[in-house]
Amino acid sequence: MNNCPHCQTAKHYLEQKNIPFRLCNVKTPVGKKEFYKTGFRSVPVLKVADSFLNGFNIKQLNKLLNE
Repeated sequence: MNNCPHCQTAKHYLEQKNIPFRLCNVKTPVGKKEFYKTGFRSVPVLKVADSFLNGFNIKQLNKLLNE
């Protein structure tokens, strides 16, 4: 995640908005397993309730957060 600019942008946005989140490092065995279960092939993957968002898109994220 340290060298993923989209992950850093997502993290910064969530911190600014005081939205609680949990990081999953896809470079660790546990993180890889969790990431592969999502079925996505790129990061970031954001999970809101039972919905997933692949990539960081503020409009789509806010829509999921407000549902």
